[in-house]
This record gives sequence, structure tokens and C-alpha cells, in this order.
Amino acid sequence: MISPLLEMKEITKSFPGVKALDGVSLDLRTGEIHALVGENGAGKSTLIKILAGVYPHPEYGGEVVLEGSARRFASVRDSEQAGIAVIYQELSLVKDLSVAENIFLGREPRRFGIINWEELYSRAQKLLDDLHLTIDPHSPVRNLGIGQQQLVEIAKALSQNARIVVLDEPTAALTDAEVETLFGILNDLRARGVAMIYISHKLDEVFHISDRITVLRDGKTIDTTPTAETDEPRVIGKMVGRAVDQIFPDAKHDRGEVVFEVRNVTVEDPSVPGKLLVDQVGFTAHKGEVLGIAGLMGSGRSELLMAIFGAHPGRKSAEILVDGKQIQIAKPADAIKHGIGFVTEDRKRYGLILDQTILKNMTLACLRRVSGRFVTNEDAEAAAGERAASDLRIKAPSVFTVAGTLSGGNQQKVVLAKWLLTNPRVLFLDEPTRGIDVGAKQEIYAQINRLAESGLAIVLVSSELPEVLGLSDLVIVLHEGRVTGEFTRSQATPEAVMSCATGHARRAA
Repeated sequence: MISPLLEMKEITKSFPGVKALDGVSLDLRTGEIHALVGENGAGKSTLIKILAGVYPHPEYGGEVVLEGSARRFASVRDSEQAGIAVIYQELSLVKDLSVAENIFLGREPRRFGIINWEELYSRAQKLLDDLHLTIDPHSPVRNLGIGQQQLVEIAKALSQNARIVVLDEPTAALTDAEVETLFGILNDLRARGVAMIYISHKLDEVFHISDRITVLRDGKTIDTTPTAETDEPRVIGKMVGRAVDQIFPDAKHDRGEVVFEVRNVTVEDPSVPGKLLVDQVGFTAHKGEVLGIAGLMGSGRSELLMAIFGAHPGRKSAEILVDGKQIQIAKPADAIKHGIGFVTEDRKRYGLILDQTILKNMTLACLRRVSGRFVTNEDAEAAAGERAASDLRIKAPSVFTVAGTLSGGNQQKVVLAKWLLTNPRVLFLDEPTRGIDVGAKQEIYAQINRLAESGLAIVLVSSELPEVLGLSDLVIVLHEGRVTGEFTRSQATPEAVMSCATGHARRAA
């Protein structure tokens, strides 16, 4: 039996009204990649923050054992000095500093109290070379793509001589090529004996890179299994507590009349005059229908919805009709007035006020409906919020819980509730399940299906092709800002849609 490098035994942690961890146990071996999976709210982030010293002892119960010795980290620095490095999904780099300055921030080599710049850049270059990264250590971080920034975070962790590296959703913003580069680095680190905890909602990646998988559910350890001895359906079943036979609901939509139509939408790149991000695009949205918009990164999908909603900074032109009547939308307030809701791609930046309560976020776009003439009717506001939270099964102690403390899936439900409270005629959904787990995805999918069955017109944008095909009644495909294909549900095969997404124009008969 191999002695674990790290053991977390019977870890418990509570917040007001919530028991986040209830006797969770996890062990990690030298040179192992151990995947930690579970729905949002399962306790993954809380467990990692205990290991990182964010929640110091005695704020939690249980025991952390490192190389056979019990450890109590009083701070993040304590954890780092023990050889533990955590790379969070939200990167912690200082954009205006160079790559080398970021790698050694707070630990710069000094001589007589003065930073030794030559040694700093030399050590950074050696570290980047060891990782086979062709990144200039003198380059400002802001000049790097998000994928390269992620790799700089890994270099920063290894500069601390970390023996344990925790990666939280490390590929969320990476291209396929960058993912392959990352996996090459992780395999090299594993060969050197570095132990890693790998947190991801992307189960295909988990099965590709990990040695063992631990599943958390509702703050408890459900199972730990060697990756080679399980499969995705079994892992998903343990995550959600039930067998998952079909991710997407059976759609029974009755297509009604056209409630929304756009013609000749053109959007200009605000930073490159004359460059069109969307070029003469049009579509119609019917009552009770899900219209999917597919396309690769840069195809103009999000820009199309942002422009229609009055939220894109570039110059734009379009004909917009609601119930057959032409309207003008200059700003989001105009769109809301005409019955358009918009669940945006970046919920934290555009969808929520994170330091406000669930209730305040949910009623933000419909205050006129729940207000008196001069002041908000607080009883009516609370009642509307309680109903919405119940309908969408938002997991929180109350609607007065701060939105920023919720899991990603529950945050997304709050954004959805905000727009449903406006009683929209048409609802735009841009990447509605980005960054949420399979269980929360299923709940969102079921809700989208219910909304369509109730007669709402839905326009769905997603970079996940199975999501578009599984939910949509009709699919249009964009490539470089133009429509290159249009398919009914039965005609929309992955091969046909991807062919159009890569520029091979075709329309369904």
C-alpha cells in the first residue's frame, strides 16, 4: 500500500444556514493526478480553500495530514510554505507586470534589499524552458492570451517548489491546442513526482488525464475509484444521485406565431473600423420554439444578440420587429420594455451584482412591476422573489443570501429568474450552462424546455454543439458573421452543422 502524500480526514465546514462539508475525506499520492468532481455546491471549492489556508484552523473540523504529520494552516502563506499551490479559475496575475515579475511576485530575488532583476529574469526563463513554454519573461501579462496566462499561473506555482498543485477548472478558457499543451505539462509534472488535484466539470478531460476520481455530493464523499475502473455514466450518476440516461429532455413544443424577427443585422468591430463582426444576419423566433444559433468562436453569435439587445459598443444597424411591428432599440432598457430578456454569456460581469442579495438581483430588471408609484413595495418584491426561487429550485438559505456566495449553477438560476420576472416575449440565452456541472445543466435544460412548452420564444447560443442540437427546434449556423446553414431538429446532424460552422455554406431544404 502506497503511503499518501496528503490526507484530508473527516473534514467538516459550516456557514450560516449551510453545512458545506460533512465528513469529507480525500487522499493524494506522490506523482498522482487525482480528479475531484461533483455538482456546483457539492463542496469542492470549500475543501480546496481549507487545504489552501483560506479557511484556517479552527474554522473547520477534521484533520489535514501531510507526509504523516498533522498540519494546521493559519494562512495561505502557511499552506504555500508547506509546498501546496492552488491555481484558481479566476487568475490572480497582475496584468501590467511582466511574466517574470508575476511568477516571483512577493518572492523576488534580492541583493542588499534590492531586487536582482538579472537573476529574476534568468530564473523565470529557466522555469519557462523547463515547462517547454515559448513565452517571453519580459512580456507584460496583458499581452498574453488567456491560455498563456493560465500557463504562467502554473509556472508561478512551480516556482514555489510546490509538491502539491491544485488546478480548479484549468481548461475553462483554453483552446483545444492549449489544452493539449497543458496536459503535456501535467504529464511531465506527474513524472517528476508532483501530486495534483484536478477539478473540472469536463468529464472527458477527467478521464483523459486523471489516475483516480473522487466524487463529492451535498458536502459528502460519495466514492473514490481508479479512473480505469469506471466510466462517465457511473460518475455522473454518483454526482447527481441518480442514473443519467438522457441529458436532454424530450421536446414537445407547439410552434406558434412569429413573435420576434430581425432583418439585416450588421455589427461593426468597435476597435477595428470597417471590420464587420455580423454581416446581414436575420432570423425569426416563434412562440413555443427554441431557435439555436451555432458557430465556432469568433463567428459573431454573442455579438449578434448583444447588438439586438442594445448592449454592443460597435456601430450596428438592424430592422427589429415584435409582433410584426417595427421597433427601435438603442439601449437595454428599450429591449426590456419591448419584452426581450437576455441571459448573458458572463453572468458575473454582466448578469449579477455579486455583493447584492438574490432578491435584489432577481427584481433588478422588473422593479417597475413590483414598485409602488414612488417606492418599492418590499412585500410584493419578496413574494415575487420567493416564488421565482422556488420555481427554479435555487439552493440557498433564503432570497436574502448574497448572490456572490452561491455556486455557479445557482447563480445562473438567479440570472434566469431575473429575466423571467420581466414576463418576456422572447428570451435570449447566451451560453446558459457555461461553467456549471452536469446536474445543474440538466435542471437548466428542463427549465428551458418548460419555458418553450409554456409558449415563450427562446433564442439559444452555445459553444457546446450537443447542447444546441439537444435543445433546439431549429438551428441556424454562423461563420465569420454570416449565416451559412439552417436546419430543422431532424436535419441538424453534428457533421452538417460543423461543416457550415467551418465555412461550407448550405441551407436545409
